Amino acid sequence: MIATGVIVEYNPFHNGHHYQVETARKETQADVLVAVMSGHFLQRGEPALLNKWQRAKMALQNGVDLVIELPYAFATGHATDFAYGGVTLLEALNCQSISFGSESGQIELFKSTYDAFEQHHEQTQQIIQEAVKKGLSYPQALQTAHEQIQSQTEHKLLDLAQPNNILGYHYYEQIQKHQYRLQATTVKRKGAGYHDNVDDRKTIASATGIRKALFETKQLETLEKFMPATAYDVLKGAQNYASWAQFYPFFRFTVLRMNPETLRQYVDVSEGIEFLFLEAAKEHATFEGFMKHVKSKRYTWTRLQRMMTHILVGYTKEQRAIFQTPSYIRVLGMTEKGQQYLSQEKKRLTLPLISRIPKKHDDMLALDLRATDLYMIGTGANTTRLDFQTPPIRL
Repeated sequence: MIATGVIVEYNPFHNGHHYQVETARKETQADVLVAVMSGHFLQRGEPALLNKWQRAKMALQNGVDLVIELPYAFATGHATDFAYGGVTLLEALNCQSISFGSESGQIELFKSTYDAFEQHHEQTQQIIQEAVKKGLSYPQALQTAHEQIQSQTEHKLLDLAQPNNILGYHYYEQIQKHQYRLQATTVKRKGAGYHDNVDDRKTIASATGIRKALFETKQLETLEKFMPATAYDVLKGAQNYASWAQFYPFFRFTVLRMNPETLRQYVDVSEGIEFLFLEAAKEHATFEGFMKHVKSKRYTWTRLQRMMTHILVGYTKEQRAIFQTPSYIRVLGMTEKGQQYLSQEKKRLTLPLISRIPKKHDDMLALDLRATDLYMIGTGANTTRLDFQTPPIRL
């Protein structure tokens, strides 16, 4: 069976995702579509709108055959870590191809950009390091390097000012760096841009736009046209929609019971931001107030949210140093085809396959389990240990 992989968040699943899934399947002639999906906390440092089983169900009802969880350590990481975790799991699952959405839509540009950066490797790294020291975010630093390298090559390079191009570049980079067998393909993003608001004249909206409209207007029915019917039904049937506004009291409590030295042990907390966090947590009872207090040119919204997520979940720098690579393949759900594929590949998988949580498990999986428990408490659910109680979805 030919398997093609995608790396996703589905926050929530919408018509643009459905288009990517169908196009990826067609262009790679895939028998099976595998999605490596973030769990309860996401790459931009925020809780997922819906829990991971609800989002997995959306995917399985709309063209995905197998949903694998991307461990917390990679799902909430910087773009390079997120990409590495995703492609490593697809490689471990013996997928032949990976398909990702991009503003470019041309895989040749990803190759030419990677080749140019490798040809000017030392210069590229120096440019990025200097830009970061000046206070630019990593994506801005990467774009600065792109602009300078572009002036030194006759080949057209990728526009790294675009968010999906950036993530796609890191997928391609990690595949080449680790010499994986995955063949990279890209689907041109249709309709709305990553940060665009919903447009009633269209049927495709970004996940960011859908979430913004949901929280601002509270009118769920206006979002129906942007989602497949089955995905909209899952969204409509949800009892809660998670956000930082809802989780902030738990974060505030966590911060205020710590001192600066304790806060510094958590991933990405550095440069004295721990003092500012303590000060802001004392003064502000709302997420919006806290963010206005700590936001600056040096600290992007995403960077701050990642720090907050790691503090809330308790992800330390010591743990990150240990979690170098995914250590398991955690199945969240599958169709009949997905189950057939796992049966076919089971003996050739390069990582342990987990469908039920074993009593003895490693620290990386323990972090995922803690993230689930804290997510459920944050959303007002009356239960924990759902990872132990919830079997993979089967359609």
